[in-house]
Amino acid sequence: MIFYWKPLFVVFCFVCFGNSFAQTAATRILPSNTVNDTAFVNLKDYSKDFVYDMKYATDDNFLKSKVYDCAECYLRYKTVKALILANERFMKKGFKIKLFDCYRPLDIQKRMWAIVPNPEYVANPAKGSIHNRGGAVDITLVDFDGKELDMGTPFDFFGKEASHDFPGFSKIIRNNRNLLKKIMIKEHFNSFDSEWWHYNLKAGLNDSVSNFKWECK
Repeated sequence: MIFYWKPLFVVFCFVCFGNSFAQTAATRILPSNTVNDTAFVNLKDYSKDFVYDMKYATDDNFLKSKVYDCAECYLRYKTVKALILANERFMKKGFKIKLFDCYRPLDIQKRMWAIVPNPEYVANPAKGSIHNRGGAVDITLVDFDGKELDMGTPFDFFGKEASHDFPGFSKIIRNNRNLLKKIMIKEHFNSFDSEWWHYNLKAGLNDSVSNFKWECK
């Protein structure tokens, strides 16, 4: 009985736990026919593997003002799917995505423009930005202890040093930026030349500007 029980137990465990693992993976992202690709969803509802530092829900930003009522990362569903796939690539290398900003309602864009009405720093709400379309994220990378990789400048640093191609940094900093850019591009995001932290989903460029708002919990 012992001789036969062990293999049966192994098969039983493989079937049970294997199915459990498969179900966990399958429910991490809902099938695309369940949620419309252009619907706004909360990233936290689809993955627990991100780190958040939502700058505009605090006064720790270049505006020196809190403009979001609460810190949540909403995006179009197609942006969420691509971002999760990118994060899985980073996690295989020992890092995670840390988010500074996600979807931005048009009313928030207007509030930011009222504080700093300068198109060099804030997109004019008359045209809107891809942040208002739910296809843009401002991000960096952290290790599994939560320590940020050195990218040379802080988030929202407005100077030539924030450019992807700025040559004056060490090889480590350039490699960190290149790692971020390389994997994000693999998952169909575009980089923004003058801001190493900003990425746009290619498939989100033609979505309409939105004023969708979420309820604070």
